[in-house]
Amino acid sequence: MFLKLFTLFIVVPLIELTLLLALSEAISWQYTLLIVVASGALGAFLARMQGWRTYTRIRQELATGNMPTDSLLDALLIFFAGGLLLTPGVLTDVFGMTLLIPFFRNAYKRWLVRWFKSRVQIHTVGMGNANDRTADPERTIVIDSYIVDHAPDDEKPEQD
Repeated sequence: MFLKLFTLFIVVPLIELTLLLALSEAISWQYTLLIVVASGALGAFLARMQGWRTYTRIRQELATGNMPTDSLLDALLIFFAGGLLLTPGVLTDVFGMTLLIPFFRNAYKRWLVRWFKSRVQIHTVGMGNANDRTADPERTIVIDSYIVDHAPDDEKPEQD
């Protein structure tokens, strides 16, 4: 875990700085700054457009009673892309832009789903479905509950 965090917070910014310096030597610092600002502005526009489209799709799926799992994953990736586009740099901007293009975002989603399925396991423990005819009635446990209504001391009703 330490190596991953080290890579994220030290190596990636160093690569970004190296790319920005190399780009500024190749085309000038003014054009490099223009590229960074323009990619941020274009990214903000695309993130807003894709985000609004995804928000509308989530609302439609919820209105029809469907769980918007695919759309929620889209929303998460678009949000992450917005964060990448806020950080100055060439590498993060390119990766953020690819997250905003539906073709590439779908490829990332497929990879993420495979990754989660390989690492996350869901185990359910229970007594089965209540409508299950094969359930053993001898092993059925009934839990009874009730509500006790208790008024605070100053609101106790007077007794006759």
